[in-house]
Formats: sequence, structure tokens, C-alpha cells
Amino acid sequence: MKEKLLKTRSKVKKRKPKFQRKDSKKISKLGKRRKKKVKWRKPSGMHNKLRLKRAGYLRQPSIGWSSPKKVRGYIQDSLVKTISNVGDLEKINKGEMIIVKHIGRKKKIEIMKKAKEKNIVILNLKIKKYKKFLEKKNENTKSTKKDGSKGA
Repeated sequence: MKEKLLKTRSKVKKRKPKFQRKDSKKISKLGKRRKKKVKWRKPSGMHNKLRLKRAGYLRQPSIGWSSPKKVRGYIQDSLVKTISNVGDLEKINKGEMIIVKHIGRKKKIEIMKKAKEKNIVILNLKIKKYKKFLEKKNENTKSTKKDGSKGA
């Protein structure tokens, strides 16, 4: 059943257009040659052809474009859970995927260690890269302490 729903989701996603704001191709402020600026805004004008869903105009988001409710939030055929502390990590089974919320460095390190023990994949944190970053950060702090200066 889950595989069938995932297939239907992939079919819908392939056909789904990128929903763009009206005149985003004409005006620089709305996203002409600036992809990050192209965001959907619901048209509200009285005579707006996009709001009236006239033929030949951009498509609007509607409930028909959404994925099936049972597989919403799935990444790579498994449900992803968000974590904000080590206690949340204990509730998760082996082999599941997680996303770490906005937390500090110390908690992130603890979560990384526990996740490695439990064989849990962290999607928004590359463990090797983050460890290198932490080592560089520690070297920088040690060198500033040896100099005796407090920074800038």
C-alpha cells in the first residue's frame, strides 16, 4: 500500500509546476532573473486573470497537487522525525532518519554521538564535516587564548 502511495506522489511531483507570483517574469523585485525571490503570493485583485483561473495563465496551488496524506513527510521511503534534545532521540528506532532542530553546539555533539551508536541517519547534519569544523574552531580559540588577546 505504501509503495503505491509513494508512486502516486512521485507522479504528482513530476507534473507539478513551480507556482510563481503574477508578473514574476516581468519585474526584478518579484523575481526576474532572481530565483530566490520567486515566491507564491495569492492573487487578490478584482479583475486578476490568475485569480479567476483563466486559460493561458500560470497555475495556482490547490489541494489536488498535494501528496497522499499517509506518505506526507516521507523522505527516501521512510518517515522523518524532528529532534530538539537527547531525550527525543531515545524514542527513535534504529535505521530511522531524523532532522535536528535549531539547538546549540553542545547538544548537537551529544545527539551526534548517540545517533552514531544507534545507527540513525541525520539528514541536516554531515557528521564528518561538522567534526572538522569543531576542531578548527577549537584550534582558533586555543590560539587566541595563548596570545592573551580577547579578540577584536
